[in-house]
Amino acid sequence: MSLQRRIAHLDMDAFYASCELMRYPQLRDLPVVIGGRRRREDDMLAMLQTLQPEAEWTTHNLNDRLDQIPVAAFPRLAGYVGRGVITTSTYEARQFGVGSAMGLMKAAKLCPDAILLPGDFDRYRMFSRRFKAVITEIAPVMEDRGIDEVYIDFTEVPGGQREGGRVLARLIQKSIFEATGLTCSIGVAPNKLLAKMASEFNKPNGISVVHETDLQSLVWPLPCRKINGIGPKADAKLKAQGIETIGHLAARDRFELMESFGRAYGHWLHEASWGRDDRPVETETEPVGISRETTFERDLHAVQDKNELGLVFTRLCAQVAEDLKRKGYVGRTVGIKLRYDNFQSVTRDISVDEYTADAQRIRSLAGQCLKRVDLQRRIRLLGVRVATLMRTEDWDAQQAREPDPGYGESESLF
Repeated sequence: MSLQRRIAHLDMDAFYASCELMRYPQLRDLPVVIGGRRRREDDMLAMLQTLQPEAEWTTHNLNDRLDQIPVAAFPRLAGYVGRGVITTSTYEARQFGVGSAMGLMKAAKLCPDAILLPGDFDRYRMFSRRFKAVITEIAPVMEDRGIDEVYIDFTEVPGGQREGGRVLARLIQKSIFEATGLTCSIGVAPNKLLAKMASEFNKPNGISVVHETDLQSLVWPLPCRKINGIGPKADAKLKAQGIETIGHLAARDRFELMESFGRAYGHWLHEASWGRDDRPVETETEPVGISRETTFERDLHAVQDKNELGLVFTRLCAQVAEDLKRKGYVGRTVGIKLRYDNFQSVTRDISVDEYTADAQRIRSLAGQCLKRVDLQRRIRLLGVRVATLMRTEDWDAQQAREPDPGYGESESLF
């Protein structure tokens, strides 16, 4: 008797924020956002010495007493001014509408009392390596999808078939918590497409099991955006055609979708709506590049709409930087893509010696690329890409431990 295919998608719960709460347990159950620049140590010391003059806070004992820092000493979002972008937030902050890739100034209006912590990606990568090592000890066929998520093939692993994979998922969840103190959510299904959706059903610290027979009851009522691969533009087009849910999508004729969305994407939309996905769990995958782009609701002009374009440009660079950090890569080729109002597309890129995943550096290099294109015509689409990638840990190992030379923002056209 052949085994049923069982694929799991594991997603760490609010990963960056959870890593921070491990060293600041006093912030649990509070709205916390991760983003912005690292706070100077002497600023924190000055605050602590003011709040607790009798506690004898010094540079020598600060790191050993992180869990003793009073909540009042942590900076709040209120009054934030700058271009910073949220990396992630706790579930308590998300209840106020605060989410990843949102500008910190906007988030400050939604949740001014949220505590603002800077990111510590060395710490996140350490926890990432730790939880993935736990998984591969139990289930060796694992596909790394970034710093905080993986796919796992349960099919032939002991316990992978019991209760549809729930028994093995419970073991992995328990083992990760014991090794790291962090929680995760796991979806188990016949394929990667459905497993990805299932991992969102019962967050945080949940397990959801989906079988082929659950398609109509569990999947079809969901909005189309729940399918990984349907973005806001495609979703808007689907809604314009009266397609609100995955069930609506499944009811549409395949050839009708192919005519509306193109042969390849239309065919994929139909297959996805019926829960079909035969992609294997790949243990070795390396991206060629990482990019973000957006199509404007109206064509914009580089001079007349400079402020709006500048905000979008900054956001795209920040999103690419976040994608690089989340996936554990740095790159040394930065490029831009423009599509004009006549649908002509142009690309430009620049390569440098130093690898980076820094949003400010990416914006600076992308800004240099913008100077090499025609900006007198109206722009329909703008994109930013980073290529020539290397694993962050490999780049760190190659670098001599010298201070960064530093770089400021070059003059930007946006």
